[in-house]
Amino acid sequence: MKRPFRIAITGPESTAKSTLAHELAEHFKGIFYPEYARQYLESHSAEYTYEDVEAITKKQIEQYHEAGNSNASFVFFDTWLIIAKIWFQWVYRREPDWLEDQIDELPIDLYLLCLPDIPWEPDPLRENGGEERLHLFGVYKEELIARNQRFVEIGGLGNERTRNAIRAVQSCLKS
Repeated sequence: MKRPFRIAITGPESTAKSTLAHELAEHFKGIFYPEYARQYLESHSAEYTYEDVEAITKKQIEQYHEAGNSNASFVFFDTWLIIAKIWFQWVYRREPDWLEDQIDELPIDLYLLCLPDIPWEPDPLRENGGEERLHLFGVYKEELIARNQRFVEIGGLGNERTRNAIRAVQSCLKS
């Protein structure tokens, strides 16, 4: 069985990652995994702990393995372990010992790094608007570069953002 092409949608909060993951999965007839952190926090508490972030991260790893057993040609992850790593560092100034190895051992074929070029939409689970959102975008980009990951920055409003992401995936498949 051929493994699916794995795409992670990443970037700061309120950059249309969830919408994009869903629309791309629909367009490419793939599967997508919604942002598990949101599901987890909505069923637990918006006040999270280090252990909560660790549980969320472990679930993402479980989803990765589940996706590898699917017959889908494409899998889209709404956020990925690099966000978890940065979040651990941002909030707790430390990360689990096992996280670096997991990032290295679970390859992603393409990252779509969403630009913070759309208006911030507040919601009870979002924390980092304004300048922090811009700063975190830079941190995510630096991490992808440092890890020598293939990524494309995705910007644009509404359907333009989706079209840009579709073109990025198609271009990656051709190269």
